[in-house]
Amino acid sequence: MTRERLAGAAKAALGGGRRLAAVERVAGGSKKGVYRLVMDDATTAIAYLWDDAENYWPAAEGDDDLADPFSPGLGIGLFEAAHARLDALGVRVPAIRLVDRDGTHCPADLAIVEDLQGENLEELLARDPRAAEPVMARLGEALASMRRHRAPVYGKVAVVDGGGTSRGTSCEGVVLGRALRDLTEAASRDPRIAAARERLEQRLLDLAAAVRPRAEYAVVHGELGPDHVLVDAGGNPVAIDIEGLMYFDVEWEHVFLRIRLHDAYRPLEVDGLDEDRLALYMLAQRLSLTAGPLRLLDGDFPDRAFMAAVAEHNLNEALELVRLRTPPCTGR
Repeated sequence: MTRERLAGAAKAALGGGRRLAAVERVAGGSKKGVYRLVMDDATTAIAYLWDDAENYWPAAEGDDDLADPFSPGLGIGLFEAAHARLDALGVRVPAIRLVDRDGTHCPADLAIVEDLQGENLEELLARDPRAAEPVMARLGEALASMRRHRAPVYGKVAVVDGGGTSRGTSCEGVVLGRALRDLTEAASRDPRIAAARERLEQRLLDLAAAVRPRAEYAVVHGELGPDHVLVDAGGNPVAIDIEGLMYFDVEWEHVFLRIRLHDAYRPLEVDGLDEDRLALYMLAQRLSLTAGPLRLLDGDFPDRAFMAAVAEHNLNEALELVRLRTPPCTGR
């Protein structure tokens, strides 16, 4: 069925008398379907399909609330706004070949984009760290461009660039509220978090209280792990999974980069980051990376061992931040 839906779209996007020869699912997507389209002359492209059947995350209240900066990045509207903003800033993103928001080809939102078949940054760092050095340098330049572009309000790029506003009164307030919800959810699922809940909650409150107000916000990807950076033939980093792009505290981006890159983060270090925000956001992200994967495992996400390992690692890191690391519970 997916191939039948995509055949007409592929022909419209790539033209030239080509016909769709094969459709290959690309691993990694949890909120949308990602497919490689292979034409009969070996030309390829990538299709993004935002369909409920392609979303592994259990539905939750507020999923469609764009005023919440952390609501799921679903739909072609967010993708187009993020793509336009990054492209205007000179940040490399896959070129768009076709957009279908009206159901011309599929009953769900669809975009067809350039196919970059090389390795991603995560794979390159693991294979040849020295070869990754110029890519990391260019990624640092892209982050600098994003950091320099400011807005007086925070929120999803689609909302802010459209003249809208977001919920809450500050980035740190939004993060605190989300972290407290993640803590509640994680505590309901794992007894180790439940046992440490009061101390974790107090630590969040103390860290948030130390953060001073801010009136400008930078462009951040939000989940810029090395698996969300492809490397093109010229050695340029290419940002993907961009729907969550927002104006926010730049510290949020750098905490995520530190978590995902470990020692490889060093070339991306910048001066002037707010240490109070970094501390709050580190604990908040550890809790998010515990509660989120545990929630995802309620559904039929295929790579269950990997996602369980993500939750376990970040659970222990969260406990370590309040000096409460405990051995795994034998009942799980």
